[in-house]
Amino acid sequence: MSVADATAGDGLNRRMITISIMLATIIQALDGTIANVALPHMQGSLSASQDQITWVLTSFIVAAAIATPLTGWLCDRYGQKNIFLTSVAGFTIASVLCGLSATLTEIVIARLLQGVFGAALVPLSQATLLDINPREKHGSAMAVWGMGVMIGPILGPTLGGWLTDSYDWRWVFFINVPVGAMAFYGIWRYIRKTAAPRKMRFDAFGFATLSLAIGALQMLLDRGEQNDWFSATETWVEAIILALSFAYFVAHTATRPAGQSFFDYRLLKNANYVSGLLFIFIVGLVLFATRALTPSMLQSLMGYPAKIAGLVTAPSGIGTMIAMMVVGRLVGKIDLRLLLGGGFLITAFSLWQMTRYTLVLSQSDIVWPGVIQGLGLGLVFVPLSAATFATLSPEMRAEGTAIYSLIRNIGSSIGIALVQTLLVRNTQTVHASLTEHITTANPALLDNLATPEAAAALNNEITRQASMIAYVDDFWLMFILTLCVIPLLMLVRPPKRNAPAAVDHAAMD
Repeated sequence: MSVADATAGDGLNRRMITISIMLATIIQALDGTIANVALPHMQGSLSASQDQITWVLTSFIVAAAIATPLTGWLCDRYGQKNIFLTSVAGFTIASVLCGLSATLTEIVIARLLQGVFGAALVPLSQATLLDINPREKHGSAMAVWGMGVMIGPILGPTLGGWLTDSYDWRWVFFINVPVGAMAFYGIWRYIRKTAAPRKMRFDAFGFATLSLAIGALQMLLDRGEQNDWFSATETWVEAIILALSFAYFVAHTATRPAGQSFFDYRLLKNANYVSGLLFIFIVGLVLFATRALTPSMLQSLMGYPAKIAGLVTAPSGIGTMIAMMVVGRLVGKIDLRLLLGGGFLITAFSLWQMTRYTLVLSQSDIVWPGVIQGLGLGLVFVPLSAATFATLSPEMRAEGTAIYSLIRNIGSSIGIALVQTLLVRNTQTVHASLTEHITTANPALLDNLATPEAAAALNNEITRQASMIAYVDDFWLMFILTLCVIPLLMLVRPPKRNAPAAVDHAAMD
Protein backbone atom coordinates (compact mmCIF):
# COMPACT_ATOMS: atom_id res chain seq x y z
CA MET A 1 0.00 0.00 0.00
CA SER A 2 1.46 3.38 -1.02
CA VAL A 3 1.27 6.74 0.65
CA ALA A 4 -1.40 7.79 -1.78
CA ASP A 5 -3.67 4.88 -0.87
CA ALA A 6 -3.60 5.94 2.76
CA THR A 7 -4.11 9.65 2.23
CA ALA A 8 -7.41 11.47 2.05
CA GLY A 9 -8.25 12.13 -1.58
CA ASP A 10 -8.83 15.87 -1.64
CA GLY A 11 -6.72 18.65 -3.10
CA LEU A 12 -6.06 20.26 0.28
CA ASN A 13 -4.33 17.16 1.61
CA ARG A 14 -2.20 16.91 -1.49
CA ARG A 15 -1.12 20.52 -1.17
CA MET A 16 -0.37 20.21 2.55
CA ILE A 17 1.64 17.02 2.00
CA THR A 18 3.57 18.73 -0.79
CA ILE A 19 4.39 21.76 1.38
CA SER A 20 5.45 19.59 4.32
CA ILE A 21 7.75 17.28 2.41
CA MET A 22 9.28 20.15 0.44
CA LEU A 23 10.16 21.95 3.70
CA ALA A 24 12.02 18.81 4.74
CA THR A 25 13.75 18.62 1.35
CA ILE A 26 14.84 22.25 1.41
CA ILE A 27 16.53 22.09 4.83
CA GLN A 28 18.47 19.01 3.77
CA ALA A 29 19.47 20.54 0.42
CA LEU A 30 20.46 23.81 2.11
CA ASP A 31 22.72 22.11 4.64
CA GLY A 32 24.93 20.72 1.92
CA THR A 33 26.23 24.24 1.18
CA ILE A 34 24.98 26.65 3.85
CA ALA A 35 27.85 25.86 6.25
CA ASN A 36 30.58 26.51 3.67
CA VAL A 37 30.78 30.27 4.15
CA ALA A 38 30.71 29.90 7.94
CA LEU A 39 33.80 27.68 8.11
CA PRO A 40 36.30 30.48 8.90
CA HIS A 41 34.10 31.64 11.79
CA MET A 42 33.74 28.06 13.07
CA GLN A 43 37.50 27.59 12.83
CA GLY A 44 38.18 30.43 15.24
CA SER A 45 35.32 29.59 17.60
CA LEU A 46 36.23 25.89 17.84
CA SER A 47 40.03 26.42 17.85
CA ALA A 48 40.52 24.19 14.82
CA SER A 49 43.10 24.27 12.05
CA GLN A 50 42.10 24.81 8.43
CA ASP A 51 42.65 21.12 7.72
CA GLN A 52 40.55 20.03 10.69
CA ILE A 53 37.57 22.33 10.07
CA THR A 54 36.92 20.76 6.66
CA TRP A 55 35.69 17.68 8.51
CA VAL A 56 32.52 19.69 9.24
CA LEU A 57 31.73 19.34 5.53
CA THR A 58 33.29 15.94 4.90
CA SER A 59 31.49 14.19 7.76
CA PHE A 60 28.07 15.33 6.50
CA ILE A 61 28.76 14.34 2.88
CA VAL A 62 30.16 10.89 3.72
CA ALA A 63 27.42 10.03 6.23
CA ALA A 64 24.65 11.08 3.83
CA ALA A 65 26.19 9.11 0.96
CA ILE A 66 26.49 5.92 3.03
CA ALA A 67 22.98 6.15 4.48
CA THR A 68 21.14 7.02 1.25
CA PRO A 69 21.00 3.46 -0.19
CA LEU A 70 19.35 2.29 3.07
CA THR A 71 16.18 4.24 2.27
CA GLY A 72 14.44 1.52 0.28
CA TRP A 73 15.00 -1.23 2.87
CA LEU A 74 14.04 1.01 5.80
CA CYS A 75 10.75 1.98 4.14
CA ASP A 76 10.01 -1.64 3.38
CA ARG A 77 10.77 -2.65 6.97
CA TYR A 78 9.22 0.21 8.98
CA GLY A 79 6.92 2.09 6.61
CA GLN A 80 7.47 5.23 4.56
CA LYS A 81 5.74 7.62 6.99
CA ASN A 82 7.68 6.33 10.01
CA ILE A 83 11.01 6.76 8.22
CA PHE A 84 10.03 10.23 7.04
CA LEU A 85 9.11 11.36 10.56
CA THR A 86 12.22 9.81 12.10
CA SER A 87 14.43 11.44 9.47
CA VAL A 88 12.93 14.91 9.96
CA ALA A 89 13.06 14.67 13.77
CA GLY A 90 16.61 13.29 13.80
CA PHE A 91 17.85 15.88 11.31
CA THR A 92 16.31 18.74 13.31
CA ILE A 93 17.74 17.52 16.63
CA ALA A 94 21.15 17.02 15.02
CA SER A 95 20.96 20.61 13.73
CA VAL A 96 20.43 21.83 17.30
CA LEU A 97 23.43 19.78 18.44
CA CYS A 98 25.54 21.36 15.65
CA GLY A 99 24.58 24.83 16.84
CA LEU A 100 25.35 23.99 20.48
CA SER A 101 28.71 22.34 19.75
CA ALA A 102 31.64 23.71 21.77
CA THR A 103 34.42 21.57 20.25
CA LEU A 104 35.37 20.25 16.83
CA THR A 105 34.65 16.66 17.91
CA GLU A 106 31.12 17.57 18.98
CA ILE A 107 30.22 19.32 15.74
CA VAL A 108 31.71 16.55 13.57
CA ILE A 109 29.62 13.93 15.44
CA ALA A 110 26.53 16.14 15.12
CA ARG A 111 27.16 16.58 11.39
CA LEU A 112 27.50 12.82 11.02
CA LEU A 113 24.06 12.47 12.61
CA GLN A 114 22.71 15.17 10.31
CA GLY A 115 23.97 13.25 7.30
CA VAL A 116 22.56 9.92 8.48
CA PHE A 117 19.09 11.25 9.28
CA GLY A 118 18.94 13.63 6.31
CA ALA A 119 19.94 11.02 3.72
CA ALA A 120 16.37 9.76 3.21
CA LEU A 121 14.67 13.17 2.98
CA VAL A 122 15.30 13.95 -0.69
CA PRO A 123 14.52 10.47 -2.12
CA LEU A 124 11.44 10.08 0.10
CA SER A 125 10.08 13.46 -0.94
CA GLN A 126 10.45 12.49 -4.58
CA ALA A 127 8.82 9.09 -4.08
CA THR A 128 5.94 10.61 -2.09
CA LEU A 129 5.22 13.26 -4.72
CA LEU A 130 5.13 10.56 -7.41
CA ASP A 131 2.78 8.51 -5.22
CA ILE A 132 0.23 11.22 -4.41
CA ASN A 133 -0.09 12.52 -7.98
CA PRO A 134 -1.59 10.78 -11.01
CA ARG A 135 0.77 10.12 -13.89
CA GLU A 136 -0.45 13.10 -15.93
CA LYS A 137 0.61 15.40 -13.07
CA HIS A 138 4.05 13.87 -12.55
CA GLY A 139 5.66 16.69 -14.55
CA SER A 140 4.22 19.36 -12.25
CA ALA A 141 5.10 17.28 -9.18
CA MET A 142 8.71 16.90 -10.29
CA ALA A 143 8.86 20.64 -10.97
CA VAL A 144 7.95 21.33 -7.35
CA TRP A 145 10.42 18.72 -6.11
CA GLY A 146 13.17 19.99 -8.41
CA MET A 147 12.78 23.55 -7.15
CA GLY A 148 13.42 22.38 -3.59
CA VAL A 149 16.41 20.25 -4.54
CA MET A 150 18.10 22.80 -6.80
CA ILE A 151 17.24 26.06 -5.03
CA GLY A 152 18.72 24.78 -1.75
CA PRO A 153 22.34 24.59 -2.95
CA ILE A 154 21.97 27.91 -4.81
CA LEU A 155 20.61 29.88 -1.85
CA GLY A 156 22.72 28.08 0.76
CA PRO A 157 25.86 30.24 0.52
CA THR A 158 23.82 33.47 0.38
CA LEU A 159 21.67 32.60 3.39
CA GLY A 160 24.67 31.20 5.28
CA GLY A 161 26.68 34.36 4.68
CA TRP A 162 23.84 36.60 5.84
CA LEU A 163 23.18 34.57 9.01
CA THR A 164 26.88 34.40 9.86
CA ASP A 165 27.51 38.12 9.31
CA SER A 166 24.27 39.34 10.92
CA TYR A 167 24.06 36.93 13.86
CA ASP A 168 26.43 34.01 14.46
CA TRP A 169 27.57 30.89 12.62
CA ARG A 170 25.43 28.79 14.99
CA TRP A 171 22.28 30.21 13.37
CA VAL A 172 23.27 28.41 10.17
CA PHE A 173 22.06 25.30 12.01
CA PHE A 174 19.41 26.77 14.32
CA ILE A 175 17.47 28.01 11.26
CA ASN A 176 16.53 24.38 10.59
CA VAL A 177 14.56 24.06 13.84
CA PRO A 178 11.33 25.96 12.97
CA VAL A 179 11.33 24.62 9.41
CA GLY A 180 11.90 21.05 10.62
CA ALA A 181 9.12 21.40 13.20
CA MET A 182 6.62 22.53 10.55
CA ALA A 183 7.67 19.71 8.23
CA PHE A 184 7.30 17.13 11.02
CA TYR A 185 3.81 18.34 11.93
CA GLY A 186 2.64 18.35 8.32
CA ILE A 187 3.91 14.83 7.62
CA TRP A 188 2.43 13.52 10.88
CA ARG A 189 -0.91 15.27 10.29
CA TYR A 190 -1.58 14.70 6.59
CA ILE A 191 0.10 11.43 5.64
CA ARG A 192 -1.63 8.38 7.05
CA LYS A 193 0.36 5.46 8.35
CA THR A 194 0.63 2.40 6.13
CA ALA A 195 1.58 -1.16 6.87
CA ALA A 196 5.18 -1.96 5.92
CA PRO A 197 5.37 -4.69 3.23
CA ARG A 198 8.45 -6.34 4.79
CA LYS A 199 9.36 -8.17 1.61
CA MET A 200 13.05 -7.26 1.55
CA ARG A 201 15.63 -9.11 3.63
CA PHE A 202 18.48 -7.07 5.01
CA ASP A 203 21.69 -8.03 3.23
CA ALA A 204 24.33 -7.08 5.78
CA PHE A 205 27.30 -8.03 3.58
CA GLY A 206 25.90 -6.11 0.60
CA PHE A 207 25.27 -3.02 2.73
CA ALA A 208 28.72 -3.20 4.35
CA THR A 209 30.61 -3.48 1.05
CA LEU A 210 28.55 -0.77 -0.65
CA SER A 211 28.95 1.55 2.35
CA LEU A 212 32.72 1.04 2.39
CA ALA A 213 32.90 1.75 -1.35
CA ILE A 214 30.78 4.91 -1.14
CA GLY A 215 32.56 6.17 1.97
CA ALA A 216 35.99 5.60 0.44
CA LEU A 217 34.94 7.32 -2.80
CA GLN A 218 33.60 10.38 -0.99
CA MET A 219 36.70 10.62 1.21
CA LEU A 220 38.96 10.29 -1.81
CA LEU A 221 37.11 13.02 -3.73
CA ASP A 222 36.73 15.38 -0.79
CA ARG A 223 40.34 15.17 0.46
CA GLY A 224 42.16 14.25 -2.75
CA GLU A 225 43.23 17.74 -3.80
CA GLN A 226 44.25 18.60 -0.22
CA ASN A 227 46.41 15.45 -0.12
CA ASP A 228 47.85 16.05 -3.61
CA TRP A 229 45.98 12.96 -4.79
CA PHE A 230 48.05 9.83 -5.29
CA SER A 231 51.22 11.29 -3.88
CA ALA A 232 49.65 10.65 -0.44
CA THR A 233 49.28 7.25 1.24
CA GLU A 234 45.76 8.14 2.38
CA THR A 235 44.54 8.43 -1.22
CA TRP A 236 45.98 5.03 -2.15
CA VAL A 237 44.32 3.42 0.88
CA GLU A 238 40.96 4.96 -0.05
CA ALA A 239 41.32 3.89 -3.69
CA ILE A 240 42.15 0.29 -2.73
CA ILE A 241 39.22 0.11 -0.29
CA LEU A 242 36.94 1.54 -2.98
CA ALA A 243 38.04 -0.96 -5.63
CA LEU A 244 37.92 -4.04 -3.41
CA SER A 245 34.65 -3.15 -1.67
CA PHE A 246 32.84 -2.35 -4.90
CA ALA A 247 34.15 -5.52 -6.59
CA TYR A 248 32.88 -7.62 -3.67
CA PHE A 249 29.54 -5.80 -3.75
CA VAL A 250 29.03 -6.40 -7.49
CA ALA A 251 30.00 -10.07 -7.25
CA HIS A 252 27.83 -10.61 -4.18
CA THR A 253 24.79 -8.84 -5.66
CA ALA A 254 25.07 -10.67 -8.99
CA THR A 255 25.02 -14.08 -7.32
CA ARG A 256 22.10 -13.44 -4.94
CA PRO A 257 18.46 -14.09 -5.87
CA ALA A 258 16.23 -11.06 -6.49
CA GLY A 259 14.85 -9.71 -3.22
CA GLN A 260 17.69 -11.13 -1.14
CA SER A 261 20.43 -8.66 -2.06
CA PHE A 262 20.80 -5.16 -0.64
CA PHE A 263 20.50 -3.62 -4.11
CA ASP A 264 17.59 -4.74 -6.29
CA TYR A 265 19.37 -5.28 -9.59
CA ARG A 266 15.99 -5.43 -11.38
CA LEU A 267 16.27 -1.62 -11.43
CA LEU A 268 19.08 -1.97 -13.96
CA LYS A 269 16.77 -3.84 -16.34
CA ASN A 270 14.69 -0.68 -16.80
CA ALA A 271 16.30 1.17 -19.72
CA ASN A 272 14.68 4.52 -18.90
CA TYR A 273 15.82 4.34 -15.30
CA VAL A 274 19.42 3.52 -16.25
CA SER A 275 19.44 6.34 -18.83
CA GLY A 276 18.09 8.69 -16.17
CA LEU A 277 20.94 7.75 -13.82
CA LEU A 278 23.47 8.59 -16.53
CA PHE A 279 21.93 11.99 -17.21
CA ILE A 280 21.45 12.96 -13.57
CA PHE A 281 25.12 12.12 -13.01
CA ILE A 282 26.03 14.64 -15.73
CA VAL A 283 23.60 17.23 -14.34
CA GLY A 284 25.09 16.84 -10.86
CA LEU A 285 28.59 17.14 -12.25
CA VAL A 286 27.91 20.29 -14.32
CA LEU A 287 25.57 22.02 -11.86
CA PHE A 288 27.61 21.73 -8.68
CA ALA A 289 30.98 22.12 -10.37
CA THR A 290 29.89 25.44 -11.85
CA ARG A 291 28.35 26.50 -8.54
CA ALA A 292 31.67 25.78 -6.81
CA LEU A 293 33.71 27.73 -9.37
CA THR A 294 31.87 31.03 -9.72
CA PRO A 295 31.80 32.24 -6.06
CA SER A 296 35.47 31.38 -5.51
CA MET A 297 36.41 33.15 -8.75
CA LEU A 298 34.54 36.29 -7.70
CA GLN A 299 36.03 36.35 -4.21
CA SER A 300 39.63 35.36 -4.95
CA LEU A 301 40.20 37.23 -8.23
CA MET A 302 37.75 40.15 -8.17
CA GLY A 303 37.58 40.96 -4.49
CA TYR A 304 33.86 40.33 -4.02
CA PRO A 305 32.76 39.96 -0.36
CA ALA A 306 31.07 36.62 0.36
CA LYS A 307 27.65 38.26 0.71
CA ILE A 308 27.87 40.09 -2.65
CA ALA A 309 29.23 36.98 -4.40
CA GLY A 310 26.22 35.08 -3.11
CA LEU A 311 23.81 37.79 -4.28
CA VAL A 312 25.10 37.90 -7.87
CA THR A 313 25.06 34.10 -8.21
CA ALA A 314 21.66 33.60 -6.54
CA PRO A 315 19.59 34.89 -9.53
CA SER A 316 20.38 31.66 -11.36
CA GLY A 317 17.76 30.20 -9.03
CA ILE A 318 15.19 32.54 -10.58
CA GLY A 319 15.91 31.03 -13.98
CA THR A 320 15.53 27.55 -12.53
CA MET A 321 12.19 28.36 -10.91
CA ILE A 322 10.79 29.95 -14.10
CA ALA A 323 11.86 26.99 -16.22
CA MET A 324 10.42 24.44 -13.79
CA MET A 325 7.07 26.19 -13.54
CA VAL A 326 6.77 26.25 -17.33
CA VAL A 327 8.17 22.82 -18.14
CA GLY A 328 6.04 21.10 -15.50
CA ARG A 329 3.01 21.90 -17.67
CA LEU A 330 4.73 20.74 -20.86
CA VAL A 331 5.68 17.25 -19.66
CA GLY A 332 3.32 14.79 -21.31
CA LYS A 333 2.49 17.22 -24.13
CA ILE A 334 5.90 17.53 -25.77
CA ASP A 335 8.44 14.79 -26.45
CA LEU A 336 10.65 14.58 -23.36
CA ARG A 337 13.75 14.31 -25.53
CA LEU A 338 13.02 17.70 -27.10
CA LEU A 339 12.70 19.29 -23.65
CA LEU A 340 15.90 17.62 -22.47
CA GLY A 341 17.77 18.57 -25.64
CA GLY A 342 16.63 22.19 -25.34
CA GLY A 343 17.67 22.29 -21.70
CA PHE A 344 21.15 20.92 -22.40
CA LEU A 345 21.64 23.34 -25.31
CA ILE A 346 20.66 26.34 -23.16
CA THR A 347 22.99 25.12 -20.41
CA ALA A 348 25.79 24.73 -22.95
CA PHE A 349 25.16 28.28 -24.22
CA SER A 350 25.47 29.69 -20.69
CA LEU A 351 28.74 27.82 -20.18
CA TRP A 352 30.02 29.15 -23.50
CA GLN A 353 29.28 32.66 -22.19
CA MET A 354 31.33 31.83 -19.10
CA THR A 355 34.29 30.78 -21.27
CA ARG A 356 34.49 34.44 -22.34
CA TYR A 357 35.02 35.70 -18.78
CA THR A 358 37.92 38.04 -18.07
CA LEU A 359 39.22 39.80 -14.98
CA VAL A 360 37.10 42.82 -15.91
CA LEU A 361 33.43 41.88 -15.43
CA SER A 362 30.34 43.79 -14.45
CA GLN A 363 27.77 42.21 -12.14
CA SER A 364 25.39 41.76 -15.08
CA ASP A 365 28.11 39.71 -16.81
CA ILE A 366 27.82 37.28 -13.89
CA VAL A 367 24.05 37.41 -13.37
CA TRP A 368 22.77 36.76 -16.89
CA PRO A 369 24.82 33.63 -17.73
CA GLY A 370 23.73 32.30 -14.33
CA VAL A 371 20.05 32.97 -15.09
CA ILE A 372 20.38 31.32 -18.50
CA GLN A 373 22.09 28.31 -16.94
CA GLY A 374 19.28 28.13 -14.40
CA LEU A 375 16.74 28.07 -17.23
CA GLY A 376 18.60 25.25 -18.97
CA LEU A 377 19.00 23.13 -15.87
CA GLY A 378 15.35 23.65 -14.95
CA LEU A 379 14.33 22.42 -18.38
CA VAL A 380 16.51 19.33 -17.90
CA PHE A 381 15.69 18.44 -14.31
CA VAL A 382 11.89 18.09 -14.53
CA PRO A 383 11.49 15.97 -17.69
CA LEU A 384 14.52 13.91 -16.68
CA SER A 385 12.92 13.01 -13.35
CA ALA A 386 9.59 12.26 -15.04
CA ALA A 387 11.19 10.08 -17.73
CA THR A 388 13.40 8.20 -15.26
CA PHE A 389 10.48 6.98 -13.14
CA ALA A 390 7.77 6.82 -15.83
CA THR A 391 8.14 3.07 -16.30
CA LEU A 392 9.27 2.13 -12.79
CA SER A 393 6.75 0.20 -10.68
CA PRO A 394 5.48 2.01 -7.54
CA GLU A 395 6.90 -0.59 -5.14
CA MET A 396 10.41 0.10 -6.46
CA ARG A 397 10.21 3.90 -6.14
CA ALA A 398 11.70 4.26 -2.66
CA GLU A 399 14.85 2.37 -3.61
CA GLY A 400 14.88 3.89 -7.10
CA THR A 401 14.75 7.47 -5.82
CA ALA A 402 17.46 6.73 -3.25
CA ILE A 403 19.87 5.48 -5.93
CA TYR A 404 18.89 8.43 -8.15
CA SER A 405 19.82 10.90 -5.40
CA LEU A 406 23.02 8.98 -4.63
CA ILE A 407 24.18 9.11 -8.27
CA ARG A 408 23.42 12.84 -8.44
CA ASN A 409 25.49 13.44 -5.30
CA ILE A 410 28.37 11.32 -6.58
CA GLY A 411 28.30 13.25 -9.84
CA SER A 412 28.48 16.54 -7.95
CA SER A 413 31.38 15.28 -5.79
CA ILE A 414 33.33 14.13 -8.84
CA GLY A 415 32.60 17.37 -10.68
CA ILE A 416 33.77 19.57 -7.83
CA ALA A 417 36.91 17.48 -7.28
CA LEU A 418 37.67 17.52 -11.02
CA VAL A 419 37.35 21.27 -11.56
CA GLN A 420 39.23 22.13 -8.36
CA THR A 421 42.11 19.85 -9.31
CA LEU A 422 42.29 21.21 -12.85
CA LEU A 423 42.06 24.75 -11.49
CA VAL A 424 45.11 24.30 -9.26
CA ARG A 425 47.19 22.46 -11.85
CA ASN A 426 46.29 24.70 -14.78
CA THR A 427 47.04 27.78 -12.70
CA GLN A 428 50.52 26.43 -12.00
CA THR A 429 51.07 25.48 -15.65
CA VAL A 430 49.91 28.82 -17.04
CA HIS A 431 51.87 30.73 -14.38
CA ALA A 432 55.05 28.92 -15.40
CA SER A 433 54.32 29.66 -19.06
CA LEU A 434 53.74 33.36 -18.42
CA THR A 435 56.83 33.81 -16.27
CA GLU A 436 59.01 32.53 -19.13
CA HIS A 437 58.49 35.95 -20.73
CA ILE A 438 59.49 37.85 -17.57
CA THR A 439 63.20 38.48 -18.04
CA THR A 440 65.58 41.39 -17.60
CA ALA A 441 66.06 41.29 -21.35
CA ASN A 442 62.62 42.87 -21.69
CA PRO A 443 63.14 46.61 -21.10
CA ALA A 444 59.44 47.21 -20.44
CA LEU A 445 59.70 45.08 -17.29
CA LEU A 446 62.90 46.47 -15.81
CA ASP A 447 61.06 48.99 -13.63
CA ASN A 448 58.74 46.25 -12.31
CA LEU A 449 61.72 44.16 -11.22
CA ALA A 450 63.66 46.98 -9.62
CA THR A 451 62.57 46.27 -6.03
CA PRO A 452 61.34 43.15 -4.19
CA GLU A 453 57.97 44.83 -3.64
CA ALA A 454 57.57 45.52 -7.35
CA ALA A 455 58.58 41.97 -8.24
CA ALA A 456 56.07 40.57 -5.73
CA ALA A 457 53.30 42.76 -7.14
CA LEU A 458 54.14 41.58 -10.65
CA ASN A 459 54.08 37.94 -9.53
CA ASN A 460 50.68 38.46 -7.91
CA GLU A 461 49.28 39.88 -11.13
CA ILE A 462 50.69 36.96 -13.13
CA THR A 463 49.02 34.57 -10.67
CA ARG A 464 45.68 36.39 -11.11
CA GLN A 465 45.94 36.13 -14.89
CA ALA A 466 46.94 32.46 -14.68
CA SER A 467 44.03 31.71 -12.32
CA MET A 468 41.56 33.42 -14.64
CA ILE A 469 42.77 31.33 -17.57
CA ALA A 470 42.43 28.19 -15.41
CA TYR A 471 38.83 29.11 -14.50
CA VAL A 472 38.02 29.61 -18.18
CA ASP A 473 39.55 26.20 -18.96
CA ASP A 474 37.20 24.63 -16.40
CA PHE A 475 34.21 26.34 -18.00
CA TRP A 476 35.33 24.98 -21.38
CA LEU A 477 35.42 21.47 -19.91
CA MET A 478 31.86 21.81 -18.55
CA PHE A 479 30.73 23.19 -21.92
CA ILE A 480 32.20 20.24 -23.84
CA LEU A 481 30.75 17.68 -21.40
CA THR A 482 27.29 19.20 -21.76
CA LEU A 483 27.46 19.05 -25.56
CA CYS A 484 28.73 15.45 -25.51
CA VAL A 485 25.75 14.23 -23.51
CA ILE A 486 23.14 15.50 -26.02
CA PRO A 487 23.52 12.58 -28.52
CA LEU A 488 22.85 10.17 -25.63
CA LEU A 489 19.26 11.45 -25.50
CA MET A 490 18.47 8.79 -28.09
CA LEU A 491 18.71 6.27 -25.24
CA VAL A 492 15.61 7.79 -23.61
CA ARG A 493 12.28 6.20 -24.49
CA PRO A 494 9.40 8.53 -23.56
CA PRO A 495 6.34 6.80 -22.04
CA LYS A 496 3.29 6.29 -24.20
CA ARG A 497 0.84 9.13 -23.89
CA ASN A 498 -2.12 6.80 -23.61
CA ALA A 499 -0.52 4.71 -20.84
CA PRO A 500 -2.98 4.21 -17.99
CA ALA A 501 -2.28 5.92 -14.69
CA ALA A 502 -1.00 3.69 -11.95
CA VAL A 503 -3.63 2.41 -9.54
CA ASP A 504 -1.95 3.93 -6.51
CA HIS A 505 -2.60 7.43 -7.81
CA ALA A 506 -6.36 7.08 -7.95
CA ALA A 507 -6.92 7.94 -4.31
CA MET A 508 -5.65 11.48 -4.86
CA ASP A 509 -7.79 12.31 -7.93
